[in-house]
Amino acid sequence: MEKLYFIPGSQDLYGEECLKQVAADCREMVDFLNEKLAGIVEVVLMPTVETSEICIADCRKASVDDECVGVITWMHTFSPAKMWIKGLQELRKPLLHLHTQANEKLPYDTIDMDFMNLNQAAHGDREYGFILARMGIAHEVAAGYYKNARVLEKICRFARVCKAIACSRNLKVAAFGNNMREVAVTDGDRVESQIRYGWEVNYYALGDLVKIIDAVTEEEIDAKMAEYESKYTMATDNIAAVREQAKYEVALDKFLEKKHIGAFTDTFQDLHGMKQLPGIAAQNLMAKGIGFGPEGDYKISAFSAVLMKMAEGQPGATGFIEDYTYDLTEGQELELASHMLEVPPAFAATKPEIQVHPLGIGGKEDPARLVFDGVTGDGIQVTMVDMGTHFRIICADIELVKQPAPMPKLPVARIMYRHKPNFEIGTAAWCYAGGAHHSVVSTTLTRADIAMFARLTGTELICIGDDTTEADLAKYYM
Repeated sequence: MEKLYFIPGSQDLYGEECLKQVAADCREMVDFLNEKLAGIVEVVLMPTVETSEICIADCRKASVDDECVGVITWMHTFSPAKMWIKGLQELRKPLLHLHTQANEKLPYDTIDMDFMNLNQAAHGDREYGFILARMGIAHEVAAGYYKNARVLEKICRFARVCKAIACSRNLKVAAFGNNMREVAVTDGDRVESQIRYGWEVNYYALGDLVKIIDAVTEEEIDAKMAEYESKYTMATDNIAAVREQAKYEVALDKFLEKKHIGAFTDTFQDLHGMKQLPGIAAQNLMAKGIGFGPEGDYKISAFSAVLMKMAEGQPGATGFIEDYTYDLTEGQELELASHMLEVPPAFAATKPEIQVHPLGIGGKEDPARLVFDGVTGDGIQVTMVDMGTHFRIICADIELVKQPAPMPKLPVARIMYRHKPNFEIGTAAWCYAGGAHHSVVSTTLTRADIAMFARLTGTELICIGDDTTEADLAKYYM
């Protein structure tokens, strides 16, 4: 299981008894956090920082431990921040500054200077906060009594974001084909992506995959078909087309596993040697946490894998979506978000159907795909774009809604949502910000999750929601 290191701060001026109490209080705090974060991360108590040498040792250990995804620090007493400098310079993991105390309330009748010297987070944490600010270290602050629900919620969010960042730093993305011809927003600086987020994005010739596809056995296809039939409703007589998709998924599984790849892209402009554009194959892989981006969109492929990791183990749906078309009935504007084929079944309100229909582009055989209506509820839509000088994340609050009427002739997954605060401001803000038509939609994650990820990775963030006004359009987006 992934770990968070808990590094407390103190000093040796107050004597051994004080340090023993610091250690006991920290152990109690870590035991409590482990109880509350069970199933998410393990919290590991590190030696109390009393000297620069201890700080360096703690931070070095956190940085080289592959199981450590982040660090929590807390100054139980006053802890002179100069002795934290060299250690913090060594730290390579996300950082949460927990601004709390061992005691919730002051013992007004008995409080004395011994108590004051022992419990001085108000002093020590401000000293520590200064050095973080002075050194320009990206970090989070959770302020309040550590047992309070609000503080625990932020710590849990930090743990999940840390896991997503660890996933990001180790993520490999396979690009089968290149960016779709003439398209701008899906492209980006792959070298800078690896420097900032860790994404190793590499091109692979489609022929490498086709060789594996051609070697898939009938028995392997049968096993994949049995999986499909157990999860989905077979609503087609064209079983051969479905078996073709099963063959693609088996081959993709082998390719991705062999090369330790967690996300991939394809494009309908590069399907040489394949009979169909992958439909069910891509959808079913997304259901297993594999990131995906169509038309060579490596950023959304990687970003979807990272955000699915962040949402792991929580209720709701998270995955790739494409903006497609609108219902512009005044005052009731809605967006129909879908794609030609590849919408993950996590968004299905009911059991998805396997259907086979023609595809107007790509020049290949009719592909099999999953067709379903979407879930409802509050959510977010998130995208990442390359602005030339930096990456930008755009996060919009949305409400996923039930489609107003049946769509019997639309043979794709159908996700509908309402923009906040309204269509005019919400979509205009998205356009002013340069938002892409490919995004990740989630009914699990919130704007706060994305904001924490952006802060810890040093990424510009623009948020859109009920608090966005006409004035913001001119102030922030023009």
